[in-house]
Amino acid sequence: MKQAGSILVVDDNPDILVAVQLLLKQHYQTVVTTDNPFDIAKTLSEQQIEVILLDMNFNHDAISGQEGFYWLKKILAQDPSVVVVLMTAYGDIKLAVDAIKAGAADFIAKPWINEQLLGVIAAAFSHAKDKQQVGKLTRQTQGLNLALSGHKFDFLGQSSAMQQVFTTIEKAAKTDANILLTGESGTGKELAAHAIHLASNRSSQAFISVDMGAIAQNLFESELFGHKKGAFTDAKADRVGRFELAHGGSLFLDELGNLPISQQTTLLAALQNRQITPVGGTKTLAVDIRLICATNEHLPQAVLENRFRQDLLYRINTVEIRLPPLRERVDDIPLLAKYYLDHFSHKYKRQLSIAVEDMRSLCHYHWPGNVRELAHAIERAVILSDGDVLDIGSVVGQGATPVIGKNNVVKPSKLLTTRADNDDYHSFNLEKLEHSTVRSALKHHQGNVSQAAKALGLTRGAMYRRLEKYGL
Repeated sequence: MKQAGSILVVDDNPDILVAVQLLLKQHYQTVVTTDNPFDIAKTLSEQQIEVILLDMNFNHDAISGQEGFYWLKKILAQDPSVVVVLMTAYGDIKLAVDAIKAGAADFIAKPWINEQLLGVIAAAFSHAKDKQQVGKLTRQTQGLNLALSGHKFDFLGQSSAMQQVFTTIEKAAKTDANILLTGESGTGKELAAHAIHLASNRSSQAFISVDMGAIAQNLFESELFGHKKGAFTDAKADRVGRFELAHGGSLFLDELGNLPISQQTTLLAALQNRQITPVGGTKTLAVDIRLICATNEHLPQAVLENRFRQDLLYRINTVEIRLPPLRERVDDIPLLAKYYLDHFSHKYKRQLSIAVEDMRSLCHYHWPGNVRELAHAIERAVILSDGDVLDIGSVVGQGATPVIGKNNVVKPSKLLTTRADNDDYHSFNLEKLEHSTVRSALKHHQGNVSQAAKALGLTRGAMYRRLEKYGL
């Protein structure tokens, strides 16, 4: 019975091709032959070839084997999954060793013994299946990373505060030390975790992210450790847990401070033993992961309040990295604003810029939601803005607090700030204040739009958008 498999034989001797084809066709379903090595690329592009039996010399009296090495290199460059066996009438040990080093799976001398050739070809097909399986697993890992991670923004910063963060990440990433990322919500802890993974020795493996606060208590072990079919009512098939998916790579546990004490105990046991047991299973699985955790909780305080295990805290924070809030890295706001503007302008097919005075306003805003708020605000503004200049009035959400001067005159460049002296600090609805301010400026300048816009620190385009917005 013929085995499934396709082989290409390349030799300039017609008698060799006939002899090989008669022999191999008895054992394999597809045997393709050619006397011209320039046909190889076309054949590989048109057919699924698993093994190539390649002559090493094609010119008359050629004995160096260099032609075979040349075509071997071309084949592997076009399709690395193909297994190549080289053959020559002038075989010796050195040539065989050089062929293996160059990427050949094996080497055979002519004339051959049929049983020997069949053994070499059988081994080549076995090797081909192994290479195909490795390629499949690599694609699965890449697909898994894409599915679980999705699009990630770049982890950016030029301020001194962020340079310190980058320096610490660079030092810690190259080790397998457990890392705890702390900081307010929206400061970029998941982006930092990705940066650590990409800078580590595990960067080619999976990065698996788990939001610990979003896992239902009754599904905690199933999510992390997996389960066997029939382990519980809805377990209709085996499931691989996040620990196993992250094997060889990095496991990111976000919002770890939200984890109940009972689940902390289970997690600690898995981290200490580096072993897991799927729910409903009996065999333990060894796991090799790089652990990265993140929280906006003050965990030492949670330990004092008996809300977080002290031994778990010791386990996860070999290195602690604090991500500064955006108000502590104001120098980064122009960089981040331009980055997100470019990204969302491309996404929504817009061409927008930020006026200088509006960028100044962005830098004066407090950004309680940090980088996440800035990104969402820029995206919203890109969608809502008319014309070719970003409408900053639609960027900052309702409730932002303006600065009112001593004579109750709005300072335009401070319109969006929340950082001010307490004597001048009052709470107003931003949209109502803007409406009133634009109307008053227009009245003061007797309807002259250009002068009113200049007084408010706005471009004419921005002024006209506000006139339309408020029906003035």
